[in-house]
Amino acid sequence: MVQAEEYGMAIKSWEELGISNDFLFGKVMQNPELCMELLQRILPDLEIDHIEYPQLQKSIKPDMDARSVRLDVYIKDDKEIVYDIEMQVSDTKELPKRSRYYQSMIDLQMIDKGQYYNELNKIYVIFICSFDVFGKGRHIYTFENICKEDSSVSMGDETVKIFLNAKGTMDDVNMELKAFLDFVAGKKTEDAYVEKLEEAVRKAKRNREWRHEYMTLLMRDQENQRIGKKIGEESMLLLVENLIKDGRFEDITKIKADNQYLQKLYKEYHII
Repeated sequence: MVQAEEYGMAIKSWEELGISNDFLFGKVMQNPELCMELLQRILPDLEIDHIEYPQLQKSIKPDMDARSVRLDVYIKDDKEIVYDIEMQVSDTKELPKRSRYYQSMIDLQMIDKGQYYNELNKIYVIFICSFDVFGKGRHIYTFENICKEDSSVSMGDETVKIFLNAKGTMDDVNMELKAFLDFVAGKKTEDAYVEKLEEAVRKAKRNREWRHEYMTLLMRDQENQRIGKKIGEESMLLLVENLIKDGRFEDITKIKADNQYLQKLYKEYHII
C-alpha cells in the first residue's frame, strides 16, 4: 500500500470507493473464501486447500533508515507458500522495482539468524493493476528467474512476480480471471464470484470502524503531503540561492523541466 497523495492521486470519499481501492480491497480480502478463490483464478494450476493470515495488511519496518512497507494482502496457504497481493491504480513507473523491494522485505521476515537460506518459503508477489505496466496488451505478465543463455534452466529461487492488467486486450487468461479484471476496470460482468465481491464491498462500506480507519489514513497522508510540500519548497529555494551565488543561471532554467537533474544538484549541494 502506498500513500495516495504521494503520487498525486485523486482522493475519493468512502462512499465512492470500489474494489480497485487498495484499502477497501485489503478489507474485502480478509474473507478467506473470497481471497482463496481469487488466488485460484490467478493461479489455476495451484491446489490450495486453505489459507491463513499471519498478519492482516502486514507492515514491515526493517530498520530506522530503510523504507517500510505496508502490504495490502499477506497470506500463506496450506503448503507454506507466501502470497502478497497488491491493488494498484496509479502508474508510478516503479512497480517492477517495488515488487523487487517487497520480495526482499518479505524474505527478511521469513528467516532468523542461524537459519538456512533453503528455509525461505516460496513467494508470489502479485500486483493487480488498472493499467498496462508493460504496454503489450496482456492481462497477465508472470516473471521467474530463468537463465538468459538457456531458458530451460531455472534459478530455482522460488520467487514469482505477477502483474495483472485490468485493461488487457489479449485472449491470454481464463474467463474467471477475465471477469475479475473486468470488475476491477469498472465493467459490468455476469459472474458469481464478482457478485460476491460486489456484496462484500457493500458490506465493507457499512463498517463504521473501517470508515474511520480510512478517514484517519487520509488525514495522515494529507498532513504528510503538506509537510513534504513545505520541505520541498524550502529545498528548492536553498538550491536556487546556491546556483545564483555560483552564477549557474542556466541550471536554474534546466531544473524546471528535468527532475533527474534537479535531484543531481540537490546531492551536489548536499541539500537532501
